Amino acid sequence: MSAHVSGPASILREPWPSVPRQREGVTFGMWAFLATEVLFFGALILVYAVYRDLYPDAFRAAARATDIVYGTVNTVLLLTSSFVMTLAIDAGAAGARRVAILCLAVTAALGTAFMVVKGFEYYEDIQNGLLPDAGLPLPSPMSRLFFALYWVMTGVHAIHLAIGIGFVLVMIVLLARSTLAAESPALDVAALYWHFVDTVWVLLYALIYLPGRS
Repeated sequence: MSAHVSGPASILREPWPSVPRQREGVTFGMWAFLATEVLFFGALILVYAVYRDLYPDAFRAAARATDIVYGTVNTVLLLTSSFVMTLAIDAGAAGARRVAILCLAVTAALGTAFMVVKGFEYYEDIQNGLLPDAGLPLPSPMSRLFFALYWVMTGVHAIHLAIGIGFVLVMIVLLARSTLAAESPALDVAALYWHFVDTVWVLLYALIYLPGRS
């Protein structure tokens, strides 16, 4: 393997004829994948919107039962991680491999911190009986719909975030071994996925934690 890892030859991969075409191709592929994810999360959010319109009082009462501190801390963690991910992409584009690795490591650490905080929140939710069953300590039985959607939407999001963390860790290993160029389109693809997962969380935060608190 050539010792020079940041030139065009190290970025280009089969079967692409040129680096610009490769970047366009892999970026388009990720956008196409994310479009399917938008449809998936969009369907869940649509179901939430319909039931929230049908049972506004029950949904507001259920939203007030969630822990906004946990939700806000996790929102800050993911927004910060997106900022650091952007720094990683800028560093990679400038050929600053070590800076890119550091920023990716911080991004993965912030994502992991989100998962830990969410784990504590889930534990308290279970302790407080915030499950979509007959034991839910809220007067309206329609609040069960809220928490059914809460567990599904946040659980699916957590799965996506775990995949994102794994994706970032793979990028770190490849960069550290000098088998991936710092300017590689793979970093752009990882960033697109990460920003998508963060955007979904911001929407969930607004839907789940904020209603009924004004």
